[in-house]
Order: sequence, then C-alpha cells, then structure tokens
Amino acid sequence: MLQRTSSVDKINIDTISFSSVFEIGDSSSIQGFSRAIAVQREAEFFHGREGNYSAYRIFSEPIPLLPIEEDIAIQTTQLNPVIKVQKIDIIGVSASSVIHIGSSRDISMEARVKHIRQLYPRNNNQPGGA
Repeated sequence: MLQRTSSVDKINIDTISFSSVFEIGDSSSIQGFSRAIAVQREAEFFHGREGNYSAYRIFSEPIPLLPIEEDIAIQTTQLNPVIKVQKIDIIGVSASSVIHIGSSRDISMEARVKHIRQLYPRNNNQPGGA
C-alpha cells in the first residue's frame, strides 16, 4: 500500500447516513452495502409487499464482475509523500458511500435501490391522459 501522509486542516460534513463511512487514517479494507425500496404514490395505500426485499430480484441477483485480463504495469514515484488539503465541505454522504482521508488497500461498495411508482390508471384517448 502507498505510504503517504494525509493532512486536512478542516472538514465539515452535514449528513452521513445509510451505510456510509467517514474514515480518517489508513485502512486495509472498506466494505459498504446499502439497499432501499423507494415508493412514489398518487394515492395512499399499501400493497403489503413493498417492504419485503426478497420479493424483488434486484436485491438477490449477483453483480457480474468481469475479470481484468489485461497486463497492467504501474510505476509510481512519490516526490512529495504528503497530501495537503486546507478545507473540505460536504453536504451529504448516503447509500453506501465513503469519505476517506488516507490510503486503502481494498474497497468494495454496493448500493441497490428498487424504485416503485404507483400511479392512477390513465385513459390515453383523452388529451393529457385524463
């Protein structure tokens, strides 16, 4: 792992939520996972299965990770091993995200969201669909 010193004079983060990480210093591994069901309704009614993650394939399907089959050669020269930042302002960090000041060996992040729109039926023969 690269050996660098990270220096931040000031950091301001308003909100961190939903499996997010704020890491100061080096880490060997960061793993974030978040899942959510977002429902938008025109009428207030509950079908009874929206909150069941197992009802939706998106939460159980494997994510295909293609192997890297190319030869990669990297040569790094660190003339200045210090990363210096005066100020960082962040409004929000959400859904399996990372704010990391330092070095990390392995990072694995996953966020899965199922969006559901429940709208009134529309009559397509009338202007505006009404």
